Formats: sequence, C-alpha cells, structure tokens
Amino acid sequence: MLYPELFKQLESVRWDMDKDIPWDKFDASKLSDEQAQTIKMNAITEWSALPATEMFLRDNRDDSDFSAFMSIWFFEEQKHSLVLIEYLKRFRPDLVPTEEELHEVRFEFEPAPALETLMLHFCGEIRLNHWYRRASEWHTEPVIKHIYQTLSQDEARHGGAYLRYMKRAIAKFGNEAKAAFAKVGVLMASARRTAQALHPTNLHVNKTLFPRDTIQSRLPNPEWLEHWLDTQIKFDAVWETKVVERILHNMSLLMNRSFKSVQELNRYRKEVTATLTPGGTPTPTTA
Repeated sequence: MLYPELFKQLESVRWDMDKDIPWDKFDASKLSDEQAQTIKMNAITEWSALPATEMFLRDNRDDSDFSAFMSIWFFEEQKHSLVLIEYLKRFRPDLVPTEEELHEVRFEFEPAPALETLMLHFCGEIRLNHWYRRASEWHTEPVIKHIYQTLSQDEARHGGAYLRYMKRAIAKFGNEAKAAFAKVGVLMASARRTAQALHPTNLHVNKTLFPRDTIQSRLPNPEWLEHWLDTQIKFDAVWETKVVERILHNMSLLMNRSFKSVQELNRYRKEVTATLTPGGTPTPTTA
C-alpha cells in the first residue's frame, strides 16, 4: 500500500495555518479590490475538492489504498479553501464566500474511467501549481503572496502522490493504463489549441446539468477564470509551455520513453491503444 508512506511524507511537511502563515505582515495598502475579488473566487473553486472526493470514492470502491489517500488529499485541498477564506475574514470580510456560494459547487460528477480521471487530476495538480506560482508573483500584498506560494507547493506534492498511484496502475494494468494516461496527457498538454485552459474546474462533468455542469459555471462570476488567467496573472505561452514540459517529462518517466512534444506522446498513445481490444484489454497474441 502507498497510503501509509504518503501519509508520513505529507504529514512531515504539513503547514500550520496559525504558525506558518505570516498574518502579522499584512499590508492593506498593497491589496487592491481587484486582487481581493480573485481570492474569493479561488476560495470557492478550492471548495470543489468536496464533490471531487465524492467522485473519487465512488469510482474507486475497489481500491481501498487510493481511497484512503483521499483522506489526505481532501483535507489539504479543503484547507486551501479555508486559508483563503480566513484571509478574507481577517482583511476583507465583505468578500467572504457565503455558505450558499460554496455549496453551489458541490454537485454530482458523472462516473468516468478511473484511470483517465487519475491522469486528469494529476495534470490538474501540475497546472494549478503553476497557476498559483504565477498568482503569487502577481499579488503585491505579502501575506497572500505567501499563501499562494504555500498552496502551489502543496499542489506539487499532490501531483507527486498521484504519480505514485499511476506507476502502480501501470504495474497492475500495463498498456490499458498507459493508453489511458497518454490519452488524457495529449488532451491536457494541448491547452494552447483550445479556447480555454484545460483543468478539472472547467470540464463538463454532468450532462443533465448542462450548461451549469462545470465548477467554473457555478461560480458567482463564471467568466472569472479566463480573465484571471489572461488579464490578471497573465498566464501566457511561456507559462503554458512550462506546464506542457512538466506533463511530457512525467509521461517520459512513467512510460520509460522520451517525449519531446505532444505529437510524440500522441503517436505513443496510438501505438499502445492499438495493442488493446475494444474492451480495453490487451490483444491476445498467437504462438
């Protein structure tokens, strides 16, 4: 089992909201209303770890190891929302999300293939790590800069934990896992070719609720995410390239094969997919 080891690793670096956040360094003159509004939106977005955890537990009933790990991931992700809310309570109480606004992003996700969902969230952690690093640079107020840097480090560690479960899946399922990971890897590394950044917060997950079937669509301001990325933190082609490079680097480590571009990963996806039957199992070979 990976859970006991991951628990020890993440417990050893866990930060304390009272002791490790420099609340006394707050400088009101360096927090604009525009910046404060984005903190509220991120606090609500992070609250969506709740329905994501419900999805993971439902779709991984046969995997107690990974389900147990969700206790760590859920705790730390909800803590992200909590620390952003605490910041607003202390310094901009008028912007604290209401319970109704938080609850709005809790809705049921449709069942999806567990391996593809694992890869999707692994890529999401990589992307969020970079978004929060950029957010920390954009903000001017010292305390929130520190908070976003802290959150970005958590997301990187979560990505590393997901990677461990992906390695385990490849050892167990072979090409079925490789094909699933490559499929989602190609999608998530191709964000510059799409109209919007690809992340679990803006993917459609319940067709019966369309068009309000994404986390983003259920925010008080559904247009916020693109504005935050494009205009405020300026998550440009340089930063997007960093995300793609990290995805390709980790895919190279996972598959024991070098991928220098999305095109190379896509060719590999076709290669491993061709070894599977329509049901997703390895094609039988004859002697």
